[in-house]
Amino acid sequence: MKLDDLTPKMIVKELDKYIIGQDDAKKKVAIALRNRIRRLKLKDELKKDVIPKNILMIGPTGVGKTEIARRLAEIASAPFVKFEATRFTEVGYVGKNVETMVKELVDVSINLVKKEMMEDVKDQAEVMVEERILDALVPSKKKNQNKQPLMNMLSMFGQNNQYVDNDYEKNNEEENEQNKNRKAELREKLKNKELEDVEVEIEVEEDQKPMFGGMGQEFEDMGLQLGEMFSNMMPKKTIKRKMKISDARKVLLPIEAEKLVDQDKMQQEGMERAQNRGIIFLDEIDKITDNNEKSSGAGVSREGVQRDLLPIVEGTNIMTKYGPVKTDYILFIAAGAFHTSKPSDLIPELQGRFPVRVELNDLTEEDFKSILTKPQNAIIKQYIELLKTDGVTIEFSEDGINSLAHIAFELNEKIENIGARRLYTVVERVLEEVSYEAPSSTEYSLNIDSKYVKNRLDDVVGDENLREYVL
Repeated sequence: MKLDDLTPKMIVKELDKYIIGQDDAKKKVAIALRNRIRRLKLKDELKKDVIPKNILMIGPTGVGKTEIARRLAEIASAPFVKFEATRFTEVGYVGKNVETMVKELVDVSINLVKKEMMEDVKDQAEVMVEERILDALVPSKKKNQNKQPLMNMLSMFGQNNQYVDNDYEKNNEEENEQNKNRKAELREKLKNKELEDVEVEIEVEEDQKPMFGGMGQEFEDMGLQLGEMFSNMMPKKTIKRKMKISDARKVLLPIEAEKLVDQDKMQQEGMERAQNRGIIFLDEIDKITDNNEKSSGAGVSREGVQRDLLPIVEGTNIMTKYGPVKTDYILFIAAGAFHTSKPSDLIPELQGRFPVRVELNDLTEEDFKSILTKPQNAIIKQYIELLKTDGVTIEFSEDGINSLAHIAFELNEKIENIGARRLYTVVERVLEEVSYEAPSSTEYSLNIDSKYVKNRLDDVVGDENLREYVL
């Protein structure tokens, strides 16, 4: 589906496939995405004045904040990066600075465009891959190869090398014709996938180690840029690797496809997409407020991080290895639980840059039941397919699902509310034994009902100390 065709209702419908509940949040992010589409249709003089309405999500952990933002980017085919605000340090301190998120967004955007462009030239690249494999199967003898040493030796003894030269030319022509026929025969077999298990030796570029590795973010960024500069100036180092033709296709396809991609166009499109469609998700923003007692600043001003964020969220130019990038039209989605602080504890200027406020609700026991079964990537569906690969067929009865949801909900109430993440812990514990025993000598089926769930969990749930560590 094209981006222009996505209406807010259609966006919410797509989000419903993966996220249970949180209807208000899904509605507001859908409107924000549609407004981005609307802006791109405006005339240039008006377009530059329409800025994104950044979103602040408020709600406990595990209720779907990150998933909503990530799926939104996926629906829009938009570059997306996620950062914990607590990872940033104020300018002047050792650690990640806030400009890193824009640089990484550009990298993600360019890689996204690169992937699309490589997909467009895939057919042409596959032909080039077959030619490389054919060259490895039938090495072509270069013209006059190894002839010169013999010619020099004959000259030393005063021999006429005209006949030698003619013989070499004749032999080369005959050999080239034989190679041509051999390649034509093998090309047909390659197309029919008859040689996939044949081992072949191919030449590939050697992986380059990054400069200044492990010396901090700034040095690593410098190392990447210097490394790219030198790699463009110096010839590429290659190594020979032996592998099956089926594996050689996978290794060579991206190499050959990348050769066909217009690098300048790729970078230009990537930067444009980052600037106009990019989404940056800032998690744990509540933990960089001065009122948050849990956050240990270790001498680093949390308000200083907020002030460093402000110009980027307001709109500025950030220098990247591809050139300057404007942040004016990047959509920022911030999120936090705000247990020990509130949005008004953020500096006023930053508060004003997140005009759309969304409060996400705690998940109910009914929500847990739906999360287990309804989404396309539902937890139960994942485990069913995983164990099926080992010949184990598992089925979840309705009362078994109810028990899983009830226990997860109760644990959140008794220990700490970690939202839907508790379901993974509970289901993993229930299926631990069957996952360990599989695969077995014979295929078998297993019904996960309420009795099975209780047998696996009752001992742990009943022990207050044990459940805090295990579940």
